Amino acid sequence: MDQHTVLIVSDDAEFPRRISSRWQSERRVPAFTVLGPDLRRGWDAGAFDLTIVGPLRREALRPTLLAIEARADAVIVVMEEAQTVPAVRREFPRVLAVTGNEDGPDTVVLLAMEILRRVDAVNRAERAEQVSARLKCHATLGQFVIEMRHTLNNALTSVLGNAELLLLEPGAFSAGMRSQIDTIRNMALRMHEILQRFSSLEKELTFAEEQAVKEQRAQAAVVGR
Repeated sequence: MDQHTVLIVSDDAEFPRRISSRWQSERRVPAFTVLGPDLRRGWDAGAFDLTIVGPLRREALRPTLLAIEARADAVIVVMEEAQTVPAVRREFPRVLAVTGNEDGPDTVVLLAMEILRRVDAVNRAERAEQVSARLKCHATLGQFVIEMRHTLNNALTSVLGNAELLLLEPGAFSAGMRSQIDTIRNMALRMHEILQRFSSLEKELTFAEEQAVKEQRAQAAVVGR
C-alpha cells in the first residue's frame, strides 16, 4: 500500500510538530511536507492526499484557503477562534473547518485518518472501474473470437481436407509442390489446435467479469458509507 502524503501549512512552527508527533502512534504514518502561508513557490496541493491548514494570521487565512481549495481535494482547517468557523465553512464549503482546542492534535489526526481511508476507498473504486472497463474490452474481443471460432473451424476443415486429398495423389505433383501442400496441411492443423484452446475462453471471461463486478460493488459500498 502506498504511503499517504500530507501537506501542513501553518504560521505556527509547533503545530506541524504536534500533528506529526501524534500521528507516530498510529499504524500507518504519512509523509509530511510543511510550508508557511506563502504558497507561491511552485507548490501544488493537488499532489498531496490531504492538506492540513494550521493556525494562520488573520490576513493570511483567506488567500491561503483560496489558493488551496482550488487545487486540493481534501482540506482540514484548524481555527483558533470558534466564532470564525461558520464564516469559513460558508465561504469554503469543501473545507473541513474545526476549532483548535486542547485535544486539537487528537481531533485533527482522527479526522485526517478518516479522510485518508476514504481517499483509499475512492482510489480502489476508480482502479476497479478501470479494470472493469479493460475486462469489458477484452470480453468483447473474446466474444467475437468465440463467435467466429466455428466459422474459422469450418474454413480450416475445408483447407485441411483438400490438402489431404491432394496428398493422396502421389504422382500428380512434383516433390516441391507436395512439400508446399504438406506445409499448408500442417499450418491448418496448427491453426485448428489454437482455435481448440478457445473452448474454455467463454467460461473464463464470464468468471473474470463476475469478479470485476463484485469488486466494483464492494468498493462502491465502502465509498458510500
